Amino acid sequence: MNPNFSEFKRIITTPVLFKFFIFKNLSAAFWSGLNIHHFDEESCVVRVKLSWFNQNPFRSMYFAVEAMAAEMSSGMLAYAQVHNRKPAVSMLVEKVEATFVKKATGTIFFTCEDGKAMEAAVDETVKTGEGVKLTSKAIGKNLEGVIVAEFTFTWSFKAKSI
Repeated sequence: MNPNFSEFKRIITTPVLFKFFIFKNLSAAFWSGLNIHHFDEESCVVRVKLSWFNQNPFRSMYFAVEAMAAEMSSGMLAYAQVHNRKPAVSMLVEKVEATFVKKATGTIFFTCEDGKAMEAAVDETVKTGEGVKLTSKAIGKNLEGVIVAEFTFTWSFKAKSI
């Protein structure tokens, strides 16, 4: 586990600090209305509500906003493991696959439950110095619990040499 995990968790679970964090680092997510609904060592849930700013001409959520929320649910778990890590670890999305199942309207929750796998991948790259790839899944559901989209991200982690 990243020794700085608790520090990062405090930043993204404190509403004011989270808004500052995404405004500074992920401004498109800020303007699109993404919020952390739940975050711990194992899972992250990102909430996004349909609004005039993030909708398409068909009055549903623009697919890029769904992709952003899905990536955030997976990426926050990854980022928590590399945040202020010594040695530093780089992370990169290498591949994205998406399936859009239903029109996204209302409030959508994107859930990723790959926190422990992220931790293991980052620990492995720190230990071996070799790059590690990990496939992570984020599932978006509406308030009724119906799946609206499924995303698969292939992450690459690499410990930087000192």
